[in-house]
Amino acid sequence: MKALEHVFVTLKSHKDRSSVSLVCKDWYEAERKSRTHVFIGNCYSVSPEIVIKRFPNIKSVTLKGKPRFSDFNLVPPNWGADIHLWLVAFASAYPFLEELRLKRMVVTDESLELLVQSFPNFKALSLVSCEGFSTDGLELLATHCKNLTELDIQENSFEDLEGSWLSYFPESFTSLEVLNFANTQSEVSFAALEQLVARCKSLKVLKVNKCVTLEQLQSLLVQAPQLTELGTGLFSGDLTAQQHTELTDAFDNCRNLQALSGLWDAASIYLPLLYPACANLSFLNLTDAALQSEDLANLLPNCPHLRRLWVVDTVEDEGLEAVGSTCPLLEELRVFPSDPFDEDGILGGGGGVTEAGFVAVSRGCRKLHYVLYFCNQMTNAAIATVVQNCPDFTHFRLCIMTPCQPDYLTNEPMDEGFEAVVKTCTKLRRLSVSGLLTDLAFEYIGKYAKNLETLSVAFAGSSDRGMQCVLEGCPKLRKLEIRDCPFGDAALLSGLEKYESMRSLWMSACNVTMTACRLLAKEKPRLNVEVINEEENDDTQAEKVYVYRSVAGPRRDAPSFVITL
Repeated sequence: MKALEHVFVTLKSHKDRSSVSLVCKDWYEAERKSRTHVFIGNCYSVSPEIVIKRFPNIKSVTLKGKPRFSDFNLVPPNWGADIHLWLVAFASAYPFLEELRLKRMVVTDESLELLVQSFPNFKALSLVSCEGFSTDGLELLATHCKNLTELDIQENSFEDLEGSWLSYFPESFTSLEVLNFANTQSEVSFAALEQLVARCKSLKVLKVNKCVTLEQLQSLLVQAPQLTELGTGLFSGDLTAQQHTELTDAFDNCRNLQALSGLWDAASIYLPLLYPACANLSFLNLTDAALQSEDLANLLPNCPHLRRLWVVDTVEDEGLEAVGSTCPLLEELRVFPSDPFDEDGILGGGGGVTEAGFVAVSRGCRKLHYVLYFCNQMTNAAIATVVQNCPDFTHFRLCIMTPCQPDYLTNEPMDEGFEAVVKTCTKLRRLSVSGLLTDLAFEYIGKYAKNLETLSVAFAGSSDRGMQCVLEGCPKLRKLEIRDCPFGDAALLSGLEKYESMRSLWMSACNVTMTACRLLAKEKPRLNVEVINEEENDDTQAEKVYVYRSVAGPRRDAPSFVITL
């Protein structure tokens, strides 16, 4: 048994560990005792008590809460996913807990206080798209977590009271390796930040907010030339000749950088300062910089090892042509909209990139396997060309900004383009579809996408048949996210034999009734079937439906607008 435990320690993938635990009782016991990290993709799929009983030696927990569509404000406030009860249970069972990584969870200052009081050896906290806390909670972490190595807060909605929380780290504190406060709004105490960076000689990741000036950034880089990831503050302003020279020298000494982000309001005149530090970059995140095509074209040749690139569509097709001509190793591209809403507040503002830029990237970046592409127009022929050039896509996420838009050259549906994607890209695991799509596109998905795990659909399909084809034909499907589609009761109930092998189903603004939801809940009692009806109606339509498997039964903290069937 002990020998098996030593072997299982080398297994890092939670999927691999889950697989070996099913082999026999001995392997199950060895795996449960040797596991120190647990990943929970839905905080309501299991209870804290079940986790504790199964895994007695956990030191690290990754936990996700709200459905992903909460990022689009489709999940109402106060829906749930509070971390507090988990921490109460962990406090007695896992006093040796060291890491907590949360996504789309509610985290209050009270919970952070419980955390610092209950886990004396706590080392790492990552909060992504969380809400409920304030900078008072960050002060508690800084004051009490003596062994903290990571504090990563990104894309959260929290109360930014004032910027003195960094000064609460004791003068003896030196253990920090990761510090990310890029999405805080208030000005921090720069003196406290500079002293903290100077003390923490093992600091590898530093991402500051846009209140940090170029002059202050230079001081930080002098203290930490060993950084591997940097998120700059404001990248504009007026520098004297001496300050310009000092910042140049500071970047020139940062030869270990592998990831660069921030660059808020980047001024063209200062971008050349970055060039010496780009030699080893593998990830460049320019979503806060909104560069023009010329700036991007000048920057990229200095990044010969780039594998991941995030940009805003202000680079236009010319900028993406530069990507195709200078980034042969690129594996991931994300192009975000600079202005996703027009003057009337409707999705699909003007400008941006087109199919031409997409095709240009695919011609030069043959290793591309992950794309998220927001654009205003697309053609079937362009999609077919892209996947022919890059057949190894595992993630293909295309968002044509105007809903239900056809191929703008032929005025045909986008069915044939997505047929090319699923037929050519046999390794495809995640797909987001958009544009005018009939049921034929979903027939193609069901027929060819045999490794698909996550499918996101909006404003697409002709009838129930589309959803039925996906549920019948995609054997590895784990997450299905649908909004504003004509799928109804027959489509929902066609997945009766499928949902228990999936993680979750989300449907909103579809044609599903309460009757069908009740029938699903009756037929599959091991599923949690939740209906979110925010407005008063005749109790026939289900506005939003969230279906997920759970070994913990119906949740006990559902608000009044969530009906658990």
